[in-house]
Amino acid sequence: MVNPISDKNRLKKGLYLVPTPIGNLGDITIRSLEVLKSSDYILCEDTRVSKILLNEFQIKKKLISNHKFNEKQNLSKIINLLNQGLIISLISDAGTPTIADPGTLLINECLKYKIEIISLPGASAVTTAIAASGFSDKYFFYGFFPEKKKNFLNDLKFLSEINYTIVFFVSPKKINKFIPLIKENFIDRKILICREISKYYEEYIRSSVNDLNIFKNEPKGELTLVISEKKILKKTSHILSESDKNIIRKMMNKLSTKEISEVVHEVSNVPKKEIYKYCLSIDNDK
Repeated sequence: MVNPISDKNRLKKGLYLVPTPIGNLGDITIRSLEVLKSSDYILCEDTRVSKILLNEFQIKKKLISNHKFNEKQNLSKIINLLNQGLIISLISDAGTPTIADPGTLLINECLKYKIEIISLPGASAVTTAIAASGFSDKYFFYGFFPEKKKNFLNDLKFLSEINYTIVFFVSPKKINKFIPLIKENFIDRKILICREISKYYEEYIRSSVNDLNIFKNEPKGELTLVISEKKILKKTSHILSESDKNIIRKMMNKLSTKEISEVVHEVSNVPKKEIYKYCLSIDNDK
């Protein structure tokens, strides 16, 4: 086991992306706490929110407000501090920085100036929801629903065609506005709605998209929506191709008729009964 970082001198200089709990403060990692304690500055979305976490763990550091409205104007100041060899951590209000949160502009600026970027593993509503869904782990993360429905329509058309699990973030104020669009575009798929992940009142609402209903009362807390992968129906052919027949002939002296029927069925989807009949016809021709 790797020992936790115990002093600032053991840290690389650079920008640290530090995930913070998405609800339960106990989900923060030991390494994340040590990095925050060793930082010269901590970049926060909302310093008031971040102070709740930092005060809980007795972390007293200089904070810089860094949100979507000021991140561009902050760039030169932060790059200047990093070029001085300081350790700076970037945190969001909850979860992993840059995932549907500010930070991408800063990362690209750091790359431009060859400043080290160290990303720590930790809390993420995306992976937490995917793990609980039971759906395919091949997923597409969309992020937050847009402000206006019309901006979402073209995206929905594309998303409905790809065979991946789809993950959305949505405000409880907007969920009812978008449910009709979900029902229209993701017919016959399953949905998991995660509410208040890791908090005391966390809830996992499982349903088919077809049976999804408007919420009678606005749900409390941010929502993570997970829609299952597209169900692709196997096309079943009732006719053996010439290629199938050649394979069967080659296997006749090596496998039983039953075994051949099972193998060819898996490859071609031709019913076993048809394969079996063809095997018998070959036997009869001998």
